[in-house]
Amino acid sequence: MNQYDFVVVGSGPAGRRAAIQAAKLGKKVLVIEKGTRVGGVSVHTGTIPSKTLRETALNLTGWRERGFYGRSYRVKQEINADDLRRRLLITLDHEVDVLEHQFARNRVSQLRGAARFIDPHTLEVEKDDGELIRVHAGAVLLAVGTKPYRPAHIPFDGEAVLDSDEILEIKEVPRSMVVIGAGVIGIEYATIFSALDTAVTVIEPRDTMLDFLDKEIVEDFAYQLRDRNMKLVFGQTVEKVEKEPTGKCRVTLQNGRSMIAEMVLFAAGRVGATDSLNLEACGLEADNRGRLKVNPDTFQTSVSNIYAAGDVVGFPSLASTSMEQGRIAARHAVGAPAHEPPQYFPYGIYAVPEISTCGLTEEEVQQRGIPYECGVAHFRETSRGHIMGLDSGLLKMIFSLKTRRLLGVHIVGEGATELVHIGQAVLNLKGTVEYFVENTFNYPTLAEAYKIAGLDAWNRMGELKKE
Repeated sequence: MNQYDFVVVGSGPAGRRAAIQAAKLGKKVLVIEKGTRVGGVSVHTGTIPSKTLRETALNLTGWRERGFYGRSYRVKQEINADDLRRRLLITLDHEVDVLEHQFARNRVSQLRGAARFIDPHTLEVEKDDGELIRVHAGAVLLAVGTKPYRPAHIPFDGEAVLDSDEILEIKEVPRSMVVIGAGVIGIEYATIFSALDTAVTVIEPRDTMLDFLDKEIVEDFAYQLRDRNMKLVFGQTVEKVEKEPTGKCRVTLQNGRSMIAEMVLFAAGRVGATDSLNLEACGLEADNRGRLKVNPDTFQTSVSNIYAAGDVVGFPSLASTSMEQGRIAARHAVGAPAHEPPQYFPYGIYAVPEISTCGLTEEEVQQRGIPYECGVAHFRETSRGHIMGLDSGLLKMIFSLKTRRLLGVHIVGEGATELVHIGQAVLNLKGTVEYFVENTFNYPTLAEAYKIAGLDAWNRMGELKKE
């Protein structure tokens, strides 16, 4: 039997970071991956592909230049699915190559196949050729990720009715699309295809979208989407999806309304990929969405030698936080000291436009009863914004009136996922409004919006009185 100190099931962000961390601590490590290539959902169907598709769409359409040259401006007049896929394949090959090199450099062993528990310390791996291999682990990390939720009443066919994995394999860019689900994945793909001039309708049963974000940011974002003729239908559930004789799809809502589109993307949730792990054999049980419950500080499950990290443990389901979860879990599993996860982490939504946030929303500040003030800067107020032709985008900061400390930073617009890190640093270092007022930012940059928003808040708060 193959003996290992630490066995990782899954090679996505959580799994690969955990495996490398344990290996650097001198442990014998094995990564089990059921896919043909390492990288997991993040590399092959999730984070990297969707962000590559977004960048390709923005580049080929000339989206970023339309503020100057008009909405009809395009870099490439006819954009097809092969144009979108070409860059994607190059990027994926590079990501896999980097990961394979990291595993080799750190002496991490790999095994291809589907793993299932025999007992808490023993896993059986079925390879593609049917061969069964048993491995014994001192500790196990489950980093199996998630897969799209596919309800029975949706007639998925891989061509006209798709889930978020299948959307990467489309043969043509559709002229019209209905996206069911206004979560992060649904909104990202909806706005990417809208940038490709697809007529997009988003259907969401809740009365709003992305409700974990600051409400003012969501309102600005929704305004930008509607301004470019995207249809947002809230408070309605889909009763059925049917294929018409013409090849198009008819989506019927509970209120009787129906709409026709060339393509339907169902993106209403994901489920943990735990159904094939034989969890009963090790004493674990997943919830109704296939997720595992863990200690939020150590990522240890109810079985002491088994850990779980990444999307399979639920919110926030980000590649960045998954990496840190995997690293913390690995250190705890092998007996090395590990710090608690950071209180404030950046959340990035790679829609068009981007959204990024860190810290408390205005609604959360109100719920906690903290006296506060806000500062807002619009990107069009910056010289860099004019140079780039931006007529939208804003940065909002929330400060405590009592301590003057930054409580949250929220951004919607070009470069939001990069800009947020300035606010994140000040937030975690407990900085105050004076940091933004008294410091110099490069000119002209979008980061100058921090100065403008800081001054906006400072003017409302009044100058700090020195004793």
